[in-house]
Amino acid sequence: MSLLAGIGWHMVGAASAASFYAPIEKVKKWSWETTWAVAGVFSWILLPISVSYILLPHFGAFYRSIPGAVLLKVALFGAMWGVGNVNYGLTMRYLGMSLGIGVAIGVTLVVGTLAPPLMHGQSAMLFHTRSGLLNMAGVAVALIGVAIVSWAGHQKEMQLKGDEPSEFNVMLGLALAVICGIFSSGMSFAIDAAQPIQGAALRAGVNPLYSALPAYVFIMGGGAFVNFSYCFVRLAALSKISLRRDLRQPTNIVTKNATLAALGGIMWYLQFFFYAWGVSNIPQRLSYVNWMLHMSGYVLFGGIVGLALGEWAGVSSRAIRPLWIGILVIIAAANLVGLGLASG
Repeated sequence: MSLLAGIGWHMVGAASAASFYAPIEKVKKWSWETTWAVAGVFSWILLPISVSYILLPHFGAFYRSIPGAVLLKVALFGAMWGVGNVNYGLTMRYLGMSLGIGVAIGVTLVVGTLAPPLMHGQSAMLFHTRSGLLNMAGVAVALIGVAIVSWAGHQKEMQLKGDEPSEFNVMLGLALAVICGIFSSGMSFAIDAAQPIQGAALRAGVNPLYSALPAYVFIMGGGAFVNFSYCFVRLAALSKISLRRDLRQPTNIVTKNATLAALGGIMWYLQFFFYAWGVSNIPQRLSYVNWMLHMSGYVLFGGIVGLALGEWAGVSSRAIRPLWIGILVIIAAANLVGLGLASG
């Protein structure tokens, strides 16, 4: 077990998470709902099931051995995350990546980091041990970094407001971002509730590096139900969008859009693939910091990806400067957490 490796894998997963919407943004002449659903087929269905089928020696028997109450609880938390996931996609749609990531992930970071240990009666460890205090300091510093990055993103959106697509909507986007932040923490709760599944995977001979992955079948299955329900109800109910109309576009457009959506879905799944690698390198007693590392890394790489994709082109250096300050603050937060892990 290597703490540095754990932090490093969390950053790889966060980089994938921060980048997944980039190919989805490039989809043209498809409704958002069709694009989101196609991406979801890969991220929530095909990859979780395929990876688990490869890992588990007896796929069906493994899940039949898990108590139904555990599977239901995990799936329900996954559905909670699914509500947040729909709102995340809409947040990106109405706010853009820079501002949307900062607000949504900031809320998710706090709720998803602090709620599980408090639910397990571990509040004393959080606030009365050296490692706990360092980790809580890391959370606080990360929130400061998220706030700074969000402010920079807001300045950027205001400077480019005249160039934004017609769907840009600050008030609606911010409301969705807060809802997203609260419900997306369901993924943290689901991973916490899925520990019996991870334990069963270890007993079945699955490498500890991959032992968290079989739980994703039910976590993402619960989320998929919510996401697909939302997308297909809208596709069926709204006359201005239609799945059939989207899929009847010229073959080259359908192929290009499907490839971009699939790429986005694969990148989304990879965030939690590497999240599992990060978890396997963090001591169990400090498992609550996994979510904080992932979410703060998400904002960190969201800013970097936004710069790389030219989202900040035409923005004054006065607005870009806080972005870099916020990124450095988040890096400092990750280092504080690293000190807490080392002292634990």
